[in-house]
Amino acid sequence: MLKELCSFQGRYKILHLSWFAFFLSFVVWFNLAPLASIVQEDMGLSVEQIRTLAICNVALTVPARIIIGMLLDKYGPRLTFTCLLVYAAIPCVAFSLAQNFGQLVASRLALSIVGAGFVIGIRMTAEWFPPKEIGLAEGIYGGWGNFGSAFSAFTLVTVATVLSFFPGALGLETGAFLNWRAAIAITGIIAAIYGVFYYFNVEDTPPGKVYHKPPKNTGIEVTSKNDFGLVMMMNMPLTIILMVLAWRLNGIGFLSDSMMMIVWAFLVGLYLFQAFGCYQVNKDLLAGRKKYLPKDRYRFKQVVILQLTYAVNFGSELAVVSMLPSFFEGTFTLEKAAAGMIASSYAFMNLVSRPGGGLISDKLGSRKMTMTILTAVMGLGYLVMGTVSKDWWLPGAVLLTMLCSFFVQAGEGSTFAIVPLVKRRITGQIAGNVGAYGNVGAVIYLTIFSLLPTWLSGDGETTAEIIAQGNTIFFQMLGVSALIVSFLCLFFLEEPQGSFSDFHETEIEANLHPKTELGQIN
Repeated sequence: MLKELCSFQGRYKILHLSWFAFFLSFVVWFNLAPLASIVQEDMGLSVEQIRTLAICNVALTVPARIIIGMLLDKYGPRLTFTCLLVYAAIPCVAFSLAQNFGQLVASRLALSIVGAGFVIGIRMTAEWFPPKEIGLAEGIYGGWGNFGSAFSAFTLVTVATVLSFFPGALGLETGAFLNWRAAIAITGIIAAIYGVFYYFNVEDTPPGKVYHKPPKNTGIEVTSKNDFGLVMMMNMPLTIILMVLAWRLNGIGFLSDSMMMIVWAFLVGLYLFQAFGCYQVNKDLLAGRKKYLPKDRYRFKQVVILQLTYAVNFGSELAVVSMLPSFFEGTFTLEKAAAGMIASSYAFMNLVSRPGGGLISDKLGSRKMTMTILTAVMGLGYLVMGTVSKDWWLPGAVLLTMLCSFFVQAGEGSTFAIVPLVKRRITGQIAGNVGAYGNVGAVIYLTIFSLLPTWLSGDGETTAEIIAQGNTIFFQMLGVSALIVSFLCLFFLEEPQGSFSDFHETEIEANLHPKTELGQIN
């Protein structure tokens, strides 16, 4: 496969076109971070307002990943990815034209939906690659696409600088400030153009293969009554985390108390609506009118463990990337630029570590043990990072950070080496649910991290010692939670059937029983 990867034919063409589509969605999603200080100065925003925009950037990603997963299973990745990329241009242009803080917030909330693009290519890749190669293929898709965030950080300031030499570029203001407006607009326009190109150059499945869809897609399909209750329970944190985001917006004065209560009531209603949709999909099962053949069943606890695993690996990555520059700056008394460059090594590891995790999962012979070991080593790495202080040798701290990031991102690769093997026809919804938990983990970690100085100081002065203590507790929290999830993987995760076969489950059945109707018996 490694030799064929350099080609641009067949399934490898689909893989390359898909990871680049994901790459562009992340360039768009992360286009504010490198230009935040310029936007703040140009628009006269306060520190609280610029932090509000950062929160808005992830606010709707959680529900969007669930919804995108449903649309993906129904309409296929080709159309879904195209629509999302074309849509990306709308909030990007709106943000670039904003004249006040309210317009910035509205467009940023709309843009946070683009962060759901990741789940689309998971199913596209799974449709084109056999189970025995799914780890490396999904790892390349996720790792190379995820690099879009780092690409934004390193290029958009330069792009904004170049555009500032062209007064009136794209009809936007230029002058003393770098042309951040044109830079952000261009990211969305490029994504939209590529979305159209993507539509005319890919197919949902290889020739002769059927795209399997769930009978209904208003909620995730389960195959046992007990699993329905588990789905309802695991959907609750998705709603709660959005309530936490609303509470944080209230804490910085963006939402009033009454507005926060309205948002909370809306979120409760949204949960109930989602629960009803899931009931509609599974009501025949719950009423005893439908039973699934043993070969067509899956256990939702597998999805639960994958959700928790992604919460501790990708969730911790998002959290660590957000705090790592200030951590190196404060711990080793570095300049902001130097601290930022060192911290970027964490994101750069995505290019090799996530594909590496998928490749290990393909070659080790047990996807379960691969994920268990990688998650455990990740936890130990975070615990060691909790010991980093000003007395450490700086190159040693950098090497430790890169080593830890390898296991974090390799764990992400091993997670999505399993996701497409749980239940093929609802891969989009499973990927959406697992992906959403990555954002849940990030919000939990970042919320606790932001509150640690206040808790440790007793609402007093936040000293350098308090900050250092908070950093230690933060890394310890990441480490302990990873070790707990590793334990769950070891004792409760099951190895997917056909993990290393040449065909997916439904393809095997089609070859063995070409005239047999798969699914359920009434």
